[in-house]
Amino acid sequence: METQPRMGFFTDTSVCIGCKACEVACKEWNAVPEDGLNFSGNSFDNTGGLSADTWRHVAFIEKPVEKPAEGVQAVDLGMPTVGQSTPDFQWLMSSDVCKHCTHAACLDVCPTGALFRTEYGTVVVQEDVCNGCGYCVPACPFGVIDQRENDGRVFKCTMCYDRLGAGQEPACAKTCPTDSIQFGELEELRERAAQRVEQLHADGFEKARLYGENPDDGVGGAGAFFLLLDEPEVYGLPPDPVVTTRDLPSMWRHAGVAAATLLIGLAATFLGGRR
Repeated sequence: METQPRMGFFTDTSVCIGCKACEVACKEWNAVPEDGLNFSGNSFDNTGGLSADTWRHVAFIEKPVEKPAEGVQAVDLGMPTVGQSTPDFQWLMSSDVCKHCTHAACLDVCPTGALFRTEYGTVVVQEDVCNGCGYCVPACPFGVIDQRENDGRVFKCTMCYDRLGAGQEPACAKTCPTDSIQFGELEELRERAAQRVEQLHADGFEKARLYGENPDDGVGGAGAFFLLLDEPEVYGLPPDPVVTTRDLPSMWRHAGVAAATLLIGLAATFLGGRR
């Protein structure tokens, strides 16, 4: 039987133009309720972050720019300019999404099996099985999973599981006009991403780095990884994410030993009392 290769997202933030087409396409295809209709005052970001009603979130980070390396033009990264050619600040735009972790804590804690691993290696919530317990919400090291206010059930990116079954790419990747969001076999995407980082380094962008592609990191590598132009913290991402359930086996062992010791003590007390 032929094994289905693991599929994933590679989001190259260096070519994101902040158009939010991915947000719109995600909502339209998955029938995600509208949100972000109120002006937040946070640059052009009106959704604020990932939630049960925002499965793709385009972040706009405004920061003062450092002087670009010699020969590098600020407009290469979509930096706005003031006057003739002097950059005033930099927009770091990034379309965030569920990471579809290799070691997914949300799967570990779900008591109903509502969360499951698909044949593509992605993590999906079955909304008709979720009981709204919310255990998965604090378990996610990225703060991705969220409960919907009207019924308490959790929702997040499915990587358009229904489209994958029909041989189509996810809606967000399909609609992205700059190929900032790329979909495909995970190993191939990692190779492509490494080449892109080398290219950016050669062009003078020394801070360019990959985030989530390392299978030896705290979540075993992500099924949705990113090329960033600055530190992860600048984008609101944890620098060293760790699966929150990593200590569960040892905790259960210690609890078992404690329970056994208690039972032995109670038995000894009961038998001693009878004598």
